[in-house]
Amino acid sequence: MSDTFWQDHPADALRVRPGFRLADIDPASRPGTTAAKLEGQAELAASAQELRELQEKLFAQSREGAPERLLVVLQAMDAAGKGGMVNHVFGQLEPYGLQLTAFKAPTEEERAHDFLWRVEPQVPAPGVIGLFDRSHYEDVLIQRVRGFAPPEEIERRYGAIVDFERRITNLGVRVVKIMLHISPEEQASRLLDRLDDPEKHWKYNPGDVDERVYWASYMEAFQVAIERTNTEHAPWFVVPSNSKWYSRAAVQRIVISELQRLSPEWPAVKFDVVAERERVQQTLGISWP
Repeated sequence: MSDTFWQDHPADALRVRPGFRLADIDPASRPGTTAAKLEGQAELAASAQELRELQEKLFAQSREGAPERLLVVLQAMDAAGKGGMVNHVFGQLEPYGLQLTAFKAPTEEERAHDFLWRVEPQVPAPGVIGLFDRSHYEDVLIQRVRGFAPPEEIERRYGAIVDFERRITNLGVRVVKIMLHISPEEQASRLLDRLDDPEKHWKYNPGDVDERVYWASYMEAFQVAIERTNTEHAPWFVVPSNSKWYSRAAVQRIVISELQRLSPEWPAVKFDVVAERERVQQTLGISWP
């Protein structure tokens, strides 16, 4: 970790603790650093190799039967930067060890099952970093706010989520949940930017404006969901995200920290390295067709 950029580790500064109140977190703040944008971009680039090496170790050890894997859950209001996070942080990883799942509105078949039915198959395999762009938390956020499920069902789901996350943790999954927290003013600015740029019109969804009127209800839903599901085995982090460069650097450092907790190691060599070098060198004299 760059001591010149991070004075306080974001895994400590941004982790949800007892007494957490979302209303107390300023979306424009940058906990853990006093650096500026250019320094943040440099930190993101400088830490990319560290992230890739941890990913490769995680994947390599799975070839020898290690069960560890990482699941990163990204939740946020629209235009909070999930897409940019995927590109700028997770886009630096090797594709073979990354699984991205973007959950959309449930299909008719999915609605006929329990809300976790479509989530279970997307849990990453050993050695893989899984990324949920939205997730099972939609079922206690938008469904709570818009009344798509009755209150007693929402209550049941909090417990079901905790049980689900505990169960996959016991299988070797490290779960880390991240809320990208922006202000309604910043969201409006980003939506207007999309409307001002014809090349970004495809990103604009008129439904996002409809949801803005429920902003206070969404913040309350996030508060309750985080309180009810923040556990040692599946912690929540709230990342102020009005500054995109800050949120990207913070999330990257949190992911690195969570991978380090898994302590991935290169698997032991099962062959004689010296002998194999000699065998390779012997093939240099072959006359290839």
